[in-house]
Amino acid sequence: MTAPTPFDNPQKQRTGINRILHAGAYSLAGLRAGWKEKAFRTEAILAMVLLPLALWLGQSWLERMFLAATVVLVLITELLNSAVEAAIDRIGPEWHQLSKNAKDMGSAAVLLSLLLCGAAFVSALYARFAAALFA
Repeated sequence: MTAPTPFDNPQKQRTGINRILHAGAYSLAGLRAGWKEKAFRTEAILAMVLLPLALWLGQSWLERMFLAATVVLVLITELLNSAVEAAIDRIGPEWHQLSKNAKDMGSAAVLLSLLLCGAAFVSALYARFAAALFA
């Protein structure tokens, strides 16, 4: 094993529980950073409503899990989109087509996750209520 250099990431030197605890702290810092983003806050507050609704609305454990997963997927996608935007902004403020493409693709990913979540909940609502009305 070679001696660490000043450029080595100290996280890579950690092992076991120490590494897990540090990784958890970094994840919590990421959630705090995400909370500073208005879109993430809005979606997180909506998730606080939709997650219990998913548990009530789903008619089986599989439906409940799918509905909850689509809500969490929106949050994950928003965090990744915010990370892309932060990295692009870190590079510099000048306009560049590749930077625009990266930000637009991140935004499109959020849109697709929102559409999936919406479609899942509309389908579950239909299965729970409308199907019984039209039967």
